[in-house]
Amino acid sequence: MLVVLIIVVIFLIIVVSMSLKIIRPYEKGLIERLGKFHKMAEPGLNFIVPFIERLIKVDLREMLIDVPPQEVITRDNVIVTVDAIIYYEITDAYRVTYNVAEFIPAAIKLAQTNLRNVIGELELDQTLTSRERINTKLREVLDEATDKWGVRITRVEIKKIDPPQDIMEAMSKQMKAERTKRAVILEAEGYREAEITKAEGDRNAAILRAEGEAESVKKIAEAEKFKLSTEADGEAEAISKVFEAIHKGHPTNELIAIRYLESLKAISDGKATKIFMPYEISSILSTVAGIAEISKDNISEGN
Repeated sequence: MLVVLIIVVIFLIIVVSMSLKIIRPYEKGLIERLGKFHKMAEPGLNFIVPFIERLIKVDLREMLIDVPPQEVITRDNVIVTVDAIIYYEITDAYRVTYNVAEFIPAAIKLAQTNLRNVIGELELDQTLTSRERINTKLREVLDEATDKWGVRITRVEIKKIDPPQDIMEAMSKQMKAERTKRAVILEAEGYREAEITKAEGDRNAAILRAEGEAESVKKIAEAEKFKLSTEADGEAEAISKVFEAIHKGHPTNELIAIRYLESLKAISDGKATKIFMPYEISSILSTVAGIAEISKDNISEGN
């Protein structure tokens, strides 16, 4: 009896342990009863009927698939080796369990096939410089294809794109030639800019120098003009005062003739090189003759 009791107890423990199932927060459970889907099991402690029901756990966390490297032909017939990483998350535990037998191998084959199609539409240069475009296109295609499996492709990353060695060497030489070309062009452009700047500087300096000289000539002319104007004003004022003083003194013709003779004496002091012939010389000569006659009469009377 004791042995039977022990066996029963052990059997009950096994049955209870098989009945109690714990589902974690990032998991989803599917309960099958006699090979048929029965219900979904939520995270926490769940009870099933041993030997009749079966619990299938599905991880809902985001996971990745490493796509093995493969050779792909570009549109310009260059063979490149490409590999990628696919990030995905399960959105429907039921469909990913019952709609696809092995999701990961199916996703890898699907990614490789579509990777050939996407890169086959691009030339080599576009393939090397358009990784983001390839990632986006491949993610859209895979996400649409895996939607019926209850899986969402969150992103796709191309890890590397390796052209053949001879293509790499040719590209390296081409890049070196391009850099040399850009350096020569930049040097030539720098020299041209320097020459243009120098020419503009010389032109501006010449313009400023000419403007300075013109301003200097203008200032000198203005100063000379001011000097002559001032002297002319002074002479005009002096003549005016002399003329006014003479008229105030009521001069006679004899006095004017004497002053004129004195001015002629000053002019002919031995240093003069010019002869002045007044316009009214006849009247002046007659006045001088009259003065000489008067002087002669005075002398005769004195004798």
